[in-house]
Amino acid sequence: QVQLVESGGGTVQSGGSLSVSCAASGLTFSRYTMGWFRQTPGKEREFVAAITWNGGGRTYYADSVKGRAAISRDNAKNTVNLTMSSLNPEDTAVYYCAANRFGSGNYYLSTSYDYWGQGTQVTVSS
Repeated sequence: QVQLVESGGGTVQSGGSLSVSCAASGLTFSRYTMGWFRQTPGKEREFVAAITWNGGGRTYYADSVKGRAAISRDNAKNTVNLTMSSLNPEDTAVYYCAANRFGSGNYYLSTSYDYWGQGTQVTVSS
């Protein structure tokens, strides 16, 4: 049974930083491209960042977070982390971890991902 469990969400002041983590189990983690998405009420799930399973872990970021976000993975611990800085209220959302076997499809499309976590709330106060 595949499980993705996010942690690290919370409330942070505008301009601050926050890290969220995802622990994966029940899958061969090293064969999965891992992504982070976020969603606010009434909006579609939005791509934030991804790190590939191959090629040394290539990273990709949405324009909205480029330069403020860093995604990393630890295949030995089956974890993927997302750190964001210079946070603003527009970053407030539920952040979801997702796994895409062998990086099939497009990394920025939620439909390309096979498994999802339950999400963790990140709130940025102004």
